[in-house]
Amino acid sequence: MSIRTTSEQGTSTNLQVTGMDCADCAATIGRNVGMVEGVMSADVSFASSRMVIVHDESLPISEIIATVERTGYGATVAVDGPVAEKEPEGFWIRDRRAVETSVSGLATAAGLVAMALGVEVAAQGLFGVAIVIGGYRFARRGAYSLVHSRVLDINVLMSIAVIGAIVIGQWEEAAVVAFLFALGNFLESLTIDRARSAITTLMKLAPAEARVIRGDQRVSLPTREVNVGDVIVVSEGERIPLDGQVIAGGSSVNQAPITGESMPVDKSIGDEVFAGSVNGEGYLEVMVSRPYQENTINRIIKLVEEAQAKKAPVERFVDSFARRYTPTVVAIAGLIMLVPWLGFGQTFESGFYRALVLLVIACPCALVISTPVATVAGIARAARAGLLIKGGAYLEAAGSIRALAFDKTGTLTHGRPEVVDIVPADGNTADDVIRIAAAIESRSSHPFALAILRYQRHSGQLVTPASDFVSLTGRGARARVEGQVGYIGSHRLFDDLRIDYNELTEAMIPHESAGRTTLLVAKDSRCVGLIAVEDTIRPEARDAVDALHRAGIRPVIVLSGDRERTARFVADYVGADEVRAGLLPGQKADAITELTARYGPVAMVGDGVNDGPALATASVGIAMGVVGSDVALETADIALMSDNLNKIPTAIRLSSATLATIRQNVSISLATKVLFVALGALGLVGLWVAVFADMGISLLVTANAMRLLKLRDS
Repeated sequence: MSIRTTSEQGTSTNLQVTGMDCADCAATIGRNVGMVEGVMSADVSFASSRMVIVHDESLPISEIIATVERTGYGATVAVDGPVAEKEPEGFWIRDRRAVETSVSGLATAAGLVAMALGVEVAAQGLFGVAIVIGGYRFARRGAYSLVHSRVLDINVLMSIAVIGAIVIGQWEEAAVVAFLFALGNFLESLTIDRARSAITTLMKLAPAEARVIRGDQRVSLPTREVNVGDVIVVSEGERIPLDGQVIAGGSSVNQAPITGESMPVDKSIGDEVFAGSVNGEGYLEVMVSRPYQENTINRIIKLVEEAQAKKAPVERFVDSFARRYTPTVVAIAGLIMLVPWLGFGQTFESGFYRALVLLVIACPCALVISTPVATVAGIARAARAGLLIKGGAYLEAAGSIRALAFDKTGTLTHGRPEVVDIVPADGNTADDVIRIAAAIESRSSHPFALAILRYQRHSGQLVTPASDFVSLTGRGARARVEGQVGYIGSHRLFDDLRIDYNELTEAMIPHESAGRTTLLVAKDSRCVGLIAVEDTIRPEARDAVDALHRAGIRPVIVLSGDRERTARFVADYVGADEVRAGLLPGQKADAITELTARYGPVAMVGDGVNDGPALATASVGIAMGVVGSDVALETADIALMSDNLNKIPTAIRLSSATLATIRQNVSISLATKVLFVALGALGLVGLWVAVFADMGISLLVTANAMRLLKLRDS
């Protein structure tokens, strides 16, 4: 997440913007900065309060910041990565606004009291104070927008309403409008900050300093100054400051802030640990594997910020509608002001007042904010659950999928074979069988060999390596064990060697029917037993598929490159509706295309690299277990930070809830606008009621969207 980079296209600078209350603010800032000579593009994210500017290297950043400030907002060069605790950017701006809003409200109240007592001069003075203090911010922004951008934004409309009320002598109306608008914007900014706080919280997860071993000393250094290859020390209860690999010690680590896992994960020598996770009761020495700019926390922050800045299709529609809507409303307001006066002999003041009311009521603020605030909240809630949704479009798409395809190996299964059964023969014990097998396989790196060695070590028995090891490709292996020749391999190998295994034939049938691999073990030309090995199915896989079925997603399909029998067993066990086996990566993509044509939008769940074509072809590509995986983080539409398949139904449920919230917000905004526009045109509501209604609906849709932050995982 580079703050300032230079390329052939120009220099890119990342700024933190303060004072934005709605998406309209972001659009105004982007337009004004984009007009500065030397600026090639200005992309402002209302969701994350960030602005990325591509500009000539010779253009001073101070000039861009000055333009933002003239527009009526604040800007500073963004700080990247974990930083020491300090006041958040924009705190004093928000604090000043609280004071200004309070003073404007008190002055308005005092003016109304003075007006009731008949002290007109004092009342008018107090109203003037309320108007200036409460309204100067939006008046300044509106003037700049109108003069420099020639755009009628909400600040322009509110300024017209206040000035118009003063012109016709309605000072109390003008004061109430200024106060209510300032109050609404202030409350709205506080509410929006709750959604933005997901990123702020992530940035605080990783400590600003790390203790680095330098010779015989432990030196505290800022994480920015720690290099790849340095060894850091993490004591009991401390947060891990940087990504790395454990080289000494052991502990349980709480990775919930990163992956959403509910239980701590045991870490020992060779295991990866991630910045922001919490060390349990042990001591760890960690060799740093990534610089702080590229640690897991910073990559998640970058992805969440980018996701919140990407607009969903419904949001793009609302923005387009609002751009055409505002000029239309201004034109209608002009007709309401002039037609009754010129054509029907009514007073100009009456038509003028109704036009002002219409301008205020018809402000599209609530409509424009209704979608982005829900998208921001939905993506923030997903990040907290260990789900990275790469943009509003994918959040929207996940809620509309009709079928879902799973890769088998590494997705529905752990992707690592394990010993599941040992059947001794010829008077031997299970310990004898595994001892001989482990001795032979100690010289091999085959996945089955590693499974046998893991089993032997976990049982507490020492492995005595065999000698004269020979790999019999595709069939098994041979070595000298305890002075005699030993074999491990398939029944085809034993058939070729004419080693009798009839005693085990019946025991092999249920294992092979279940899709497991059976390995026969022999010593001195006598079969001593068999070992059944399988890639074990994830324990939550069946529950996840059941949850998908309950959510109305059918069919659930298994796409596998494995043999038919093994793939079908896994599919039947988890409750999938279809299975397609023996597929190459390109054939999986073709299968997704066919499923999409048959059922509609299809999601594909895979474990990363070899599922790339299918993930890209699907309407929504979901990569799982991607902590530390650059490829999956970059290519997936939705990334599961842990290996928990139950996060997939959570993602779909969250998407559906977000879409429902967006529909509610848009419906509320439009229905209220239609009602109050009609009442305003008929002269049945006053100016301050119009402001109250407009800001009230904006706060209502924002609060409705914030409910997504409290959505439960299940």
